[in-house]
Parts: sequence; C-alpha cells; structure tokens
Amino acid sequence: MADLLIRLWLAKVFFVSGVLKIFDLSNAPYLSHVAYPVPWVEPLSPTYLGAAIQMLIPVSLALGLATRWAALYMLILVLVVQFNYLALDINLYSAVLFGWFVICGAGPLSLDHLLARGLGDTALPFATTLTRLATAVTRYLKPFYQLLIRLWLSAALLVVSTGASIPVSLVKLLPEKSLAHFTPTPTMALTCAMLVALGFVARPAALVLIVAIVGMHITGSVGPADVYFVMTLALVGLYGPGKLSLDGWILGALPQIGGKPTFSLEEVPRVVIVGAGFGGLTCAAKLAKMPVQVTLIDRHNYHLFQPLLYQVATASLSPADIAATVRGLFCDHFNVRVLLGQVTGIDTVQQEVLIGRRHIPYDHLVLATGASHSYFGHDEWASYAPGLKTIDDAVEIRRRILSAFERAEAAEDPIDRQSLLTFVIVGGGPTGVELAGDIAELVRYGMEKEFHHFDPASARVVLIQSAPRLLPLFPETLSEKAKRSLERLGVEVILKSKVKHIDREGVLINDKHLASRTVLWAAGVVASPAAQWLHTSADRSGRVRVEPDLSVPGLPNVFVIGDTAFVNAWKGKPVPGLAPAAKQGGVYVARTIRRKLQGRPAQPPFAYRHMGSLATIGRKAAVASFNGVNMSGAPAWWLWGMIHVALLVGLRNRISVMFNWFWAYLTFKRGTRLITGDDLSSGGKIPSAVKGFDQP
Repeated sequence: MADLLIRLWLAKVFFVSGVLKIFDLSNAPYLSHVAYPVPWVEPLSPTYLGAAIQMLIPVSLALGLATRWAALYMLILVLVVQFNYLALDINLYSAVLFGWFVICGAGPLSLDHLLARGLGDTALPFATTLTRLATAVTRYLKPFYQLLIRLWLSAALLVVSTGASIPVSLVKLLPEKSLAHFTPTPTMALTCAMLVALGFVARPAALVLIVAIVGMHITGSVGPADVYFVMTLALVGLYGPGKLSLDGWILGALPQIGGKPTFSLEEVPRVVIVGAGFGGLTCAAKLAKMPVQVTLIDRHNYHLFQPLLYQVATASLSPADIAATVRGLFCDHFNVRVLLGQVTGIDTVQQEVLIGRRHIPYDHLVLATGASHSYFGHDEWASYAPGLKTIDDAVEIRRRILSAFERAEAAEDPIDRQSLLTFVIVGGGPTGVELAGDIAELVRYGMEKEFHHFDPASARVVLIQSAPRLLPLFPETLSEKAKRSLERLGVEVILKSKVKHIDREGVLINDKHLASRTVLWAAGVVASPAAQWLHTSADRSGRVRVEPDLSVPGLPNVFVIGDTAFVNAWKGKPVPGLAPAAKQGGVYVARTIRRKLQGRPAQPPFAYRHMGSLATIGRKAAVASFNGVNMSGAPAWWLWGMIHVALLVGLRNRISVMFNWFWAYLTFKRGTRLITGDDLSSGGKIPSAVKGFDQP
C-alpha cells in the first residue's frame, strides 16, 4: 500500500506540472506557494508535446505500468534539473524515490506485478529478456541501493541535527533546507541517524522518525520537502534495511526471527481443520505461523464470502467476485496442507478424520463445518424453495428468477404470467431482507425495455416473516425503517405469518394460497452433522454443545466453532451464527492450541464481542447497529459497502466488486444475466440443502 501511495503522490505532482506548462499557469500568483516543480518541465520537454509526454508518464507510474521505464525517464529529468538548472531538496528526494522504482519496480498493487508472469513467458519481442533483466537488476542491485538510501538519509539527518553547513561540492547531493524544524530534537535525530546507517533496528527507527515528522507537520512546523523525506523513510520501514545491514545479518544468523522454517513437519503436532469458511480460514491463518502441521479440509476448493451471495443470485455479481481459492491463500505457508474432500465421519478413539476410505490423523481437531438450510421438518419443500448457502444455490436462484421473466414473455394466460412474476421470499432476517430488496430493484430498474409483452416493474415481490418484525437481531426502530424502505421499493411485507405448504404452484400462508412459481427460502438453518460424527449432544438446530473454551465435552483436543457450535458466550446468550463470531472463534481456538503446546495456562472462556449488525435494502438504503449507535439510509449504505469490500478476500475481488457496484449505481445496469443449468419447469432439481452441506 505504501508503494502505491508513493507512486500516486509522485504521479500527481508531475502530472500537475505538465498541466501548468500546457496552460501556461506557471507564473500565476495563486500558485506561487504551491510546491509543483513547474520549471522542471523546461529542460527535457520545452514544447507542449513534451509537456503532454510528461503528463502521460505519471499516468503510467500511477497505474504501475512499465514502471521502471517511466521512473527512469523521470529520474533523468530530475537529475538534469538538479545539476544543471535548479537545485532543490525536492529534486533530491524525488531522484531517490524514482531510483527505487527503477531498480525494484512497482509493488503488488500494480499492473506490472499483475502481468509479470504472463509477460515473462510470452511471444512478444524482447519480453522474456527484459523480464529476466529486471529480475536480475532487483536481485543484485537492491541491497546496494537500500544501503545507499540509508546512508543518504543518515547524512541528511546528521547535517540537520548538528547544524553543520554543507560543503559546496555536496550542496546538490544533500538536502539543505528540509527538516529545518527538526533541530529541537537533535538527540533523536542523531540516534536514529546512526541506527539507520548501521541498519540496526532500522524499521523502528524509521517509524519513530515518520511519527515525529508527521506530528510536527500536523502542527504546521514542517515544509513541503519533508513529505518526500517521510516517503523515503517509508521505504526503509516497509522493505527493511536490506541484506547489507546488521538487521539482515541477524535475521540470516537466526532464522527463527526471520520467519524461515525451523522445524520438520514430521516432528510437530498435527492440527486438522474441517471447513474453509470464516472460522476455519481464520484459525488456519493464525496457526500457519506456529510449529504445527495444519491440514485444512473442505469439500470446495474455494473460500466463499457468503454475505454477498445474494448479489450473485440477483445477477449483480459473478461467483468469482466473492470466492477465492484456498490453496492460493496458503501457498506461502509450507506447514499448511489443503485437501479437497467431504468428511464422512470422525474416529475420536484413533483420532482420525474420515474422508471416505482415507484416514487423516490429528492431535488437535477443529470443526468449522457451517450450516445448511432448515425446512423445519419439511425437506420436501427444498426442490420448490431453494435456500442460499452455496454458489450452486445462488446460480440456481438466479436461473429461476431470470427464467421466470423469459416464460412470462411467452405466456398467453394473464393468470399464468402473474404467477410467474410473483416472487416470494420466506424469512425476514438479513438474507431475506437483502434478497427481497435486490429482486425489487432488479425488476424495477434492471430490465427496462427488455420485454415487450409485459412491464417487468409489474412483478410482485413478497417477503414473509413469522416474527412480529423484520431483522429480529436489530433494534426495533431499525426493523421498522427496514420495513418502510422495502415497501418504498414495492416489496409486500407480510408479518406474523407462517408458511404451511410449498409446491410448484406457490405457497400456503395462514390457510391462504399465494400463486408463485419462484419461492426462495431464507427462514432457518441447521448445523452440519458434526454432532453425529462426534456422538455428542446437540441443540434443536444440530449445533454441538461445547464447553466455555469451545472444546467438545470429554474431548479436550476437539474444538467446534462458527455455526456448528452452541455456546452461551454473548453476555449469557447464545453466540449468533455470524461471520464475526466464526472468526473470533477461530482466533480463540488457535490461541488455545498455542498455549497448550507451549505449556502455558489456559486463557479465559470464550466471550463473543458483537461488532455490530448490518443489512442493506436496495439502492442507497441500509440499516446498521453498532453498540447502541444506530444508522440508516445512505450513510449506513456506504458503511455497509466499505465494510463488505474490506472483508473480501483478495485484491482482484475487491476491485471487481467495487467496479460492478459503481457501474450498476450510475447506470442501473447489472452484470451479464446468463441463464445456465437444468430446466426447472418441472421443479425437479434438488438444491444443496437435500444433497448435503455447504461445508464438509
């Protein structure tokens, strides 16, 4: 991230310089106090064409595309200006930063990094040669350049802190005026200068300097050049002092400090985690840095971000936008093994996990197997009212919704068409509310002018809730606001009503039949068969009754977390089946295992910390509750979006989701609405609720 911010800052400064040159604004009175290097444009780009080129180069730098060449151009420009035209402190710092990008290239958040592997194995002329050359330059020159940066920073700090004058021969090589206000703390400057020069605890020293300078900048006592000084220090803090330093020598001599493998997998305890959901993934990530052998088992090869699954069902997002491969997440951890398979049982006597005929031994077992749909004893409803727990479920629901419109276009009977255009959602929790709101937006805004025999906006969306209000876990005021928001979208909200029967013709509600060809289930869940595998007690939803430390009674080395566990750890109440609860459980169990292996006392009982509740209701509307602070409307909607994007796994997913949301928000257009899968005219396909669970 720091690498990206530095590139964006440098690109902004030089881009604005090009704009000022093209429009001849370099002498404008209101720009006299702005630190934009307008005169720098003259030496190498005296014409408007040259200024335009200087505007394109920063764009390339900001995108991280051909970063080394863009930085090389700017480095030459800066050095020519510094030594032949106008010596400035900003020139020096810019040169150092551009030199870094020439030698090291752009970081992970760049197009170069994204395309590097493909370009290195392509038929483009010189692509392979240039890629290998860039790799060699980074490998052999980076340590020396890191040493040069440290020595240059230390010399600048020494000059400023001691008040010494710079010799005329060095006046263009060392900053003369920057950090002038840093002199009130000469001891700090001298100490940090020596630490940075030697490369000893260089990261903390750089961090101390950054905090001190930023603090003085807030009080208005530092100049513009110090922004560049902070960015240069950030290179030391981010990438370390390099191999040619005391820190590098210490890390090489003591591999356990440097994070290198120091143990054999044959000699360490075996931890098996079943389920790659939020809880299992978090637990595995915490254990990946410990001397244990971790085996992560899941029936899918991906981690699914379930809170956005409803947007896949309504064609707002692609399945790939909310999923990430599990192997890719742990490819850098040698002690984490990922297995694809479906658990069929657990032998607690031999301490083995059964995957068909395969037996996976364990010393510690963590079950994070999630939950599936519960039809309250009416599993025959599953084929007519699919739930939403897996990608397969979402794709199936999307197919049913889109197919309903296609059949309505061909329907001749108005009654039949109305049945096709009636969408019923059973369950008024977050999933039901979000699904109803998104379907209502789809029918009113996403299909305009696409059908000629009927108006898609005439479709009917009905949300059925058995409780007296929607969103029972939210404060009552927010429940009422959610209800009003849904009704403004045209959703019919029916409260205090129970579904008594579902078939292909519709639903029976309070002895009244509602004709509908598309019924969706969001009313209840049932835990995975973990309790049956362990032969232990469970609650009515199938959740394993665990001890306060999340272990199974009588099995201190077996833990259950997430939707599969029942524990009164939320101020005396059961922990809800939410992603934050699963993640907190994963962290807690990882710490418990670590303490056991280290022989330390057990930690206090697990206590769930409720971070808040969020639910979105269509465009610009959402509700949020955080420790007594309630929000609704557009502010809650923005907060909901930012939190969900931040929690997504993988940069590609975050960028893709943000782009899709931004495009849909401005144009009212959704993603490509493909209808895939089997024909459901007979209602014959059985969703995952009947076939099995979304987790192993």
